[in-house]
Amino acid sequence: MVEFITMAPTSGDGEFVGASSNNASRRKVNPWTGTDESSERLPTFEYIRDIAQAAEKGGFSTLLLPTGGGCLDSLVVAANLIGQTDRLKFLFAIRPGSIQPSIFAKQFATVDYWSRGRALVNVVTGGSPVDLAADGDFLDHGTRYRRTREYIQVLKRLFTEETVNHEGEFYKLQGSTLFPKPEAIPKIYFGGASNVGKDVAAAESDVYMLWGETLENTKERINEMKKRTAAYNRELSYSVSFQVVLGQTEEEAYKNADRLLTKAEIDLLNEKKQATAKGDSVGVKRLHQLMEEGRENNFKIGPNLWAGLTQVLSGNSIALVGTPDQVAARIVEFADLGFDKVLLRGFPHLETIQEIGEKVIPKVHEIISIRQTV
Repeated sequence: MVEFITMAPTSGDGEFVGASSNNASRRKVNPWTGTDESSERLPTFEYIRDIAQAAEKGGFSTLLLPTGGGCLDSLVVAANLIGQTDRLKFLFAIRPGSIQPSIFAKQFATVDYWSRGRALVNVVTGGSPVDLAADGDFLDHGTRYRRTREYIQVLKRLFTEETVNHEGEFYKLQGSTLFPKPEAIPKIYFGGASNVGKDVAAAESDVYMLWGETLENTKERINEMKKRTAAYNRELSYSVSFQVVLGQTEEEAYKNADRLLTKAEIDLLNEKKQATAKGDSVGVKRLHQLMEEGRENNFKIGPNLWAGLTQVLSGNSIALVGTPDQVAARIVEFADLGFDKVLLRGFPHLETIQEIGEKVIPKVHEIISIRQTV
């Protein structure tokens, strides 16, 4: 059965993507989310709480809490949402360059303990040198991934061993202990499209996260990862992520998709293009290439697949566009490739996940259930 994940828009939300304040001095557009401090909907406690509760009600198992300079702190958000939900799991992202593994493990274990086992880890290496530099992280691409690998290894030891003594390239711990210990060893969610990133995922992670691409590209990527993990005598779970734009008809859905960008500013489109060229994220460059290939066809890159948002967004920008039945059918096609987790989000976030929960998730489960009984 497919498990559904969504994310909390902790940098803000709205009906349009790439719109910013007219006051340039206030503009702080987040290229990963497409929103900024002048967002139509600020990430207030009440709004993020409503999204968490809607996700739980709508059949989502997990809420991803992102990390980055434009986002609220993921651990603080998770701690505040524990008492507002009953079953929802919190997948909070952490960058190895921002906090020591022993400190993060303590924070994570506390949230996990108070939530009765509802905490999950998403280790994010980071692909924007500018964003990383703002936090004092100046390591090059390859070195960052070596650090990530060691970070995950240290976390696993802290989660499972009574006392940890470790001396590596990036971290040194003497007599480190963790209280409370998680009741179950936490799953490590991780994504990386470069060769070194894929190798870290194959060797250390439990769930490999991919941004949605075309069905053909995604099949190629998941098959490659299965071969890489087999070399380590391991098996992973797989997650794929999409934006979602729905309509009563396919034509209406694409009109709704085009509407998302009607307030995007030209200078922001140019800034995104320049940031992609200067950045070292292989995944971002892959999405940008798909966008360019689909430009002459209104950014349509496959059945119900649209790359228009990639003009503004850096990560997780490919959208499933269509009727609920069409979107459900596409999700099942990706599930058939081996994905047991699907991350879905949209603009505005609250209404989108409510509609997904009402019209898409039940249809996906129905299709899979019928096929299993035949």
